[in-house]
Amino acid sequence: MNRLPRRLATLSLGALLLGTQAIAHAQDKKPDDAKQHDNEKEQPIPPEKSSVTHHEITLDGKTIHYTATAGTLLIRDEEEKPYGSIFYIAYTQDGVDAKSRPVTFLYNGGPGAATLWLHMGSVGPVRVTTSSPAATGAGPYQVVPNQYSLLDKTDLVFIDAPLTGYSRAVGKSTPKDFAGVDQDLKAFDKFIERYLVVNQRWNSPKFLFGESYGTTRSAGLSAVLQENGVSLNGIVLLSSILNYGELAAGMDTQYINNLPSYAAIAWYHNKLQNKPADLKPFLEEVRGFARGDYSEALAEGDQLPPAKLDAIAAKVNQYTGLSVQYVKDAKLRVSPTRFRKELLRGEGDILGRYDARFEGTDVDNAGEYPGYDPSDTGISGAFVAAENDYLTRELKYETTDTYRPSANSIGEWDWKHRGAGAGRGFGGQQAMPYVAGDLADTIRKNPKLKVMSANGYFDLATPFFATEYDLSHMMLTPDLAKNVEFTYYPSGHMVYLNVDALKDFKHDLDNFYSGAAK
Repeated sequence: MNRLPRRLATLSLGALLLGTQAIAHAQDKKPDDAKQHDNEKEQPIPPEKSSVTHHEITLDGKTIHYTATAGTLLIRDEEEKPYGSIFYIAYTQDGVDAKSRPVTFLYNGGPGAATLWLHMGSVGPVRVTTSSPAATGAGPYQVVPNQYSLLDKTDLVFIDAPLTGYSRAVGKSTPKDFAGVDQDLKAFDKFIERYLVVNQRWNSPKFLFGESYGTTRSAGLSAVLQENGVSLNGIVLLSSILNYGELAAGMDTQYINNLPSYAAIAWYHNKLQNKPADLKPFLEEVRGFARGDYSEALAEGDQLPPAKLDAIAAKVNQYTGLSVQYVKDAKLRVSPTRFRKELLRGEGDILGRYDARFEGTDVDNAGEYPGYDPSDTGISGAFVAAENDYLTRELKYETTDTYRPSANSIGEWDWKHRGAGAGRGFGGQQAMPYVAGDLADTIRKNPKLKVMSANGYFDLATPFFATEYDLSHMMLTPDLAKNVEFTYYPSGHMVYLNVDALKDFKHDLDNFYSGAAK
C-alpha cells in the first residue's frame, strides 16, 4: 500500500504480492535528477526522545499497571554514525523483574508499512472497534480497552519500519539505505539491540511478532539476531509469506496454494452445493485434492487430456462454487483477483483480498477484475484516525512531523536477499527472498526456539496452504519440526478484525508464551 487512499490498507500487507513484472520494473526504475539531488542532502540528526505516560488495564480480573513510552531511538551504521531515527511505542508492566519478564517486538509489513494495524487492532492495551466485515465508515471512532491484550504475558514494543510512522532517515542516509530486504533486516536488528541496551533487557525472554511482510522480516531477522548473539525464545508469524519465488510467472504453485482458501471462502459465502457442516474436515479433503489430482493436472499443462480436464474442472467447481465452464476457460488456473470478482458476480458483489468476508459493489458486474478491495477501504479510516488521535491525546507524543501510514520508497525496493545457512542452495545470494531457510537455520542453531504460525482461512493475500508448505519443508529433524505449531481462525489476513477470532487467538498466544518463555 503505497498510494493514497489505497495505500492506507496495504500498510500491513501492501506490496507483499506485487507481481514479478512490477518488481522487475521497480528495480530497473532510475531516479530523476531532482530526486537524486534531494537524496544527497544531509538530514538533521534529532536527539532520542520519548513521552512517558502511566495507565492501567484489567485482564482476566487482574489489574495491570503499565507504562507507555512513545519515542525514538537512533540506529548507527558501521562507522557508528546515526543513519536512522526509529519510532516505537512500548508498553511495560510496572513492578516486575525485567530479567524474567518477556519482551515482544511487533511490526506490520508492506514492505514499507507502519505498525498502526497491529498496534490499534491486535494485542496492545487498546483497540479500535470496527464494523468488520461490513465497512466501518466515517468517524467518530471508538477506542476501547483491549480485553484480549497480551500485556499480561509480555511487554510489547511496536516498531514503525524506517521511513514509516515517525521513523526517518537521518544524517547522510537515503531511502535506499532502508528500502530492501537486507537493508530492512539490518535496521530492525540495530533497533532491537539498541532497545535492549537502553532498557536493560538483554536477559529478558525475547519474542518477535510480525504480520504479512513482517513474517518475512521475522524469519530473516531471526538469523541476523542469532548471528549477533541475540537468541530468541519465540516467534509469532501472523499471515505469512516466506518464499517470494513461489510467485514467479509461469509457476503453478500459487494456484495450488490458493485452492483451499477458495474453498473456505466459498463455504463461508454459501456457494457450495451440499455445503459441509464442518469447515475443517472439508479443507482436509481439499488439501488432498490440491496436492494430488489438481497438482498433477496442472503439471501436465497443454498435454492434459480433455476428459481429465473435464473431471478436474468438475471437482474444482465442487470445492469452489465457480462454474465448470469458467474453470475450464481459465485452464484450471484462477487467480485470486479473478476469484474475487467471479464468486459473487451473480449478486453484483466483489470480495476483499485481505479478508474475503468483506463484500462491496463495483462499477459494473461485467469486468474481469474488482475495482477495489472492500477489506482495505472498509477499515483504513478507522485505523489511521485512531492511531493519530491516540498518539497525541493519550500518549502525549508531540511532534511537527506527519505520521506516515506507509513509505513512499516501495517502488525502489531491493528484493535481493543473502540467505542464512547452507544446503540445497538456500544460503547465499537470492534474487527473491526465501526466508523459511533463514528460520530453519536459526532453529537448528537455537533448538529451543518456538514458532507459532497463525492463519486466517479467508485470507487471499497470504494463503494458509502456502504457509503450511513452506514451514513443513524446512528440512528439520522430527524433534525440531515439533517446534513449529499452526493455528487457524475464521477471519482474514488481519485475524483480529473478527473479535471472536481475536479471543481464540489470545487463548492460543497465552499457551504459546507459557511454553516458549520458559
